[in-house]
Amino acid sequence: MGLTAEQLRTSLDALAGIEPAFASGLARVGYPEPRIRDRGYATLLRTIVGQQVSVQAAASIWNKVATAVGDLENPASIAAATDETLRGAGLSRQKIGYARSLADEVLSGRLDLDSLAQDDEEAIAQLIRIKGIGRWSAEIYLLFAEGRPDVWPAGDLAVQIEIGRLLGMAERPDEKRIRDLAESWRPHRGAAAIFAWHHYKTDMEVI
Repeated sequence: MGLTAEQLRTSLDALAGIEPAFASGLARVGYPEPRIRDRGYATLLRTIVGQQVSVQAAASIWNKVATAVGDLENPASIAAATDETLRGAGLSRQKIGYARSLADEVLSGRLDLDSLAQDDEEAIAQLIRIKGIGRWSAEIYLLFAEGRPDVWPAGDLAVQIEIGRLLGMAERPDEKRIRDLAESWRPHRGAAAIFAWHHYKTDMEVI
């Protein structure tokens, strides 16, 4: 479960006290809605299915795969399906490989999503061992599905753009710069990311 509305508000209020730019941003666009996903296998599988396609296309493919193989909460459904069935449902050869890798990791017990490492970097390392799950996907999972408050997806383009805008920077800060900037925001960096996405989606004519 991701950060609740109350947790977001508490963290963002703390950030506003640390960095006045957050206070100004909150005054303009308000608090973001929570971004909450279910913990577990199906959420990671959705991440794989949704790679490099629109939200609408991802939903369509997900529904087709579910119709073709059955319960997508159970990794055995993907493991038992033929490549032909999965291709017919809209998965590319690469995504079939990724989906099978994830299913195998869970079914074998090598990956236990109910007991990932408590340390965020260690948990990210566990997740990126899965084919098709990169650092960004791992960070998003930990933030949205586990509600880890200090996960900081500094490689996200929208986060870089909006943090740069909030701080009045002339150029978009790169990943290293954005990590350095956010050190003083610990342990609230997850809320800072969620606010950056919220800010990004808002029409800010005053900026």
